[in-house]
Amino acid sequence: MVLTTGQNTYDRYVRQFGNECDWPQVPRAAYIKTRDGRCLVYRCQEPVFDLPN
Repeated sequence: MVLTTGQNTYDRYVRQFGNECDWPQVPRAAYIKTRDGRCLVYRCQEPVFDLPN
């Protein structure tokens, strides 16, 4: 699913456990504003690894 995030910008949202994200991206939880509040969706993003030093 593609949703507008501004006049000329868009973001891609997917099912949480689907394989719709391109490698190496993973689905990450995000909220989008709706008329009656907000809705939980999943957005493809690069994975973040917090490795100990």
